[in-house]
Amino acid sequence: MSGTNLKKLAEELGLSISSVSKALRDSYEIGSETKKRVLAMAEKMNYQPNPFARGLRKRKSITIAVVIPEIANNFFALAIDGIQVIAQQKGYHVLTYLTQEDFKNEESTVKHLQGGRVDGVLISLCGNTTSIKHLTDLNQSGVPVVYFDRVPDMLEFPTVTTDDYECGLKATEHLILAGCKKIACLCVAGFLSTTQKRRLGYEAALVKHNIPFDPKLVIQCSNENTANRALIKKLLSKKGRPDGIFASVEKLAISTYYVCNDIKLNIPKQVKVVSFSNLRTASLLSPSLTTIAQPAFEIGKASAELLFRMIEKKNLGNRIEKIVLQSSLIQRKSSAAQ
Repeated sequence: MSGTNLKKLAEELGLSISSVSKALRDSYEIGSETKKRVLAMAEKMNYQPNPFARGLRKRKSITIAVVIPEIANNFFALAIDGIQVIAQQKGYHVLTYLTQEDFKNEESTVKHLQGGRVDGVLISLCGNTTSIKHLTDLNQSGVPVVYFDRVPDMLEFPTVTTDDYECGLKATEHLILAGCKKIACLCVAGFLSTTQKRRLGYEAALVKHNIPFDPKLVIQCSNENTANRALIKKLLSKKGRPDGIFASVEKLAISTYYVCNDIKLNIPKQVKVVSFSNLRTASLLSPSLTTIAQPAFEIGKASAELLFRMIEKKNLGNRIEKIVLQSSLIQRKSSAAQ
């Protein structure tokens, strides 16, 4: 049966339009048996709700925005999959905005999203974000916002992240136990808590194993691959080079591989590498890359679930939630002990 609307569905069931609508929304006002009957008839009649009409009635766009710095990073592709699952369950559309690791793009995108264009925003910040004024403006506009993975290290915002400090410690300690005595930490410059917590975990591992901290081994990189490779090449070409590399983001591990190939430095015999990465081909690299794998899909789902609790005003007491999910170290050949 085609062209079924709410009125026809209600007539077939012998119920009011209001009762059918509430049953389809899983309202507490409707009994479980009635809900089952309504859902069964809706499926039989191939009833499809009109999200745009629903949005007009509620003065909502029935759309959420996802703002991410890049799509080449496998983490974000998996996170969007998780977000999409929850959005579809809620009958919402997802608009994805790519800032291309550019703060100006991020700033203009956030300004664009103010004023009710969307019902909520999920955002992961650029590595070079240096101000949060645009974020506080968005928050003050009344639009529900959740930050995930790359989150601001200032003020109180709802966030979904991984255990960055513990993973930074775990990755560095793994290199130490594999025999490394001089470990470099490759970071993306900026004030993001993600970067800072991973670096602090790195420093904590050095202290734990009585290895002196050398600030010259903390390399502040950028979003430019060419510039990053130049920095890493300088680091690995000098006398007394490090014998271990902890890359805080995926792209810096890939740049390290390029440099090592260029200067004929053997991984893992001469330098061992561990990186945060959700790279699907990590096991196919030569050598295979030891990674801290984040639960990207689950982070996407948890972020969307939190956002919809805020949209539906189910976050009791308007408390600011900070959800932390655990990542895991996957050992491969790039950090093998010799």
